[in-house]
Amino acid sequence: MERHEIETFLTLAEELHFRRTAERLGLAQGRVSQIIKKLERRIGASLFDRTSRRVALTPIGQQLHDGLLPAHRQIQRVVDQARSAARGFTGPIRVGFSASWSGEAVIKAADLFQDRHPDAEVHIREVQLNDPLGPMRADEVDLQLTEFPIREPDITVGAVVFTEPRGLMVPARHPFAERLSVSVEDLTQTTLIPMTGEHIPQYWLDAMYPRRTPSGLPIPHGPGATYWQETLSLVGAGKGVSPASLRAAQYFSHPGVVMVPFHDAPPIEYGLLWRASRETARVRAFAEIIRQAAASVQPAACPPKRR
Repeated sequence: MERHEIETFLTLAEELHFRRTAERLGLAQGRVSQIIKKLERRIGASLFDRTSRRVALTPIGQQLHDGLLPAHRQIQRVVDQARSAARGFTGPIRVGFSASWSGEAVIKAADLFQDRHPDAEVHIREVQLNDPLGPMRADEVDLQLTEFPIREPDITVGAVVFTEPRGLMVPARHPFAERLSVSVEDLTQTTLIPMTGEHIPQYWLDAMYPRRTPSGLPIPHGPGATYWQETLSLVGAGKGVSPASLRAAQYFSHPGVVMVPFHDAPPIEYGLLWRASRETARVRAFAEIIRQAAASVQPAACPPKRR
């Protein structure tokens, strides 16, 4: 039996309708009839009972169908696996994210990726900001969606996937908590609580937790935090303030912390990273799907205005 004969027979056995079978296979309806008649002559028996109202498998047709279908599906799986291997899609892909809202885009991308490549595995993990590149350099993640800037000779920096407005987390009793917005210049009147970690690039810290305002005035820095919950606790205890994505207010709350939008700070950029030495077709394909998935993530909403 030829491959086109098998596919035509199995499709007709599923549809039980010559016109729908023809449309599904992209053939003329008469061509479907010719293929089935030729197959029946080769088998030596009718495979379908045909009337003006219905098409049904004969007992011999049912026997042929039950024997062919599992083998045909196995052949399709093997061919798909070979295609995936040729395109670099074999094996799991490990994807990291550093913020919960980035994780949303990664999870959506994983679902899309597995729909398109059913045999692919996607492993997702959170990457802590106190060591933003450690898992990648330890070969624990293949691709990462994280806050920019990243400028490292061994890391390929992909496209900016989305941006988020910045806010300032302040103690609930702080004077800034009653404002509709704050300026970067206002940071001179506060104590900044930065993220700490020996593996955080200094240029990244300078971008997220500046030491001077745009006009050149110094910004006081206070105790650092290793993890996000520590930052919330320190701000809630009145030890200082901390910049963050405005979206953080939708994911994390603390009774002693208020998020106030900046009206003049640049947005935070979130983009893709992968090791330059480990770039594959699979990494490039997943990066493109993340960009598509991120487009569906809703932008951050500003906190309600206080009167």
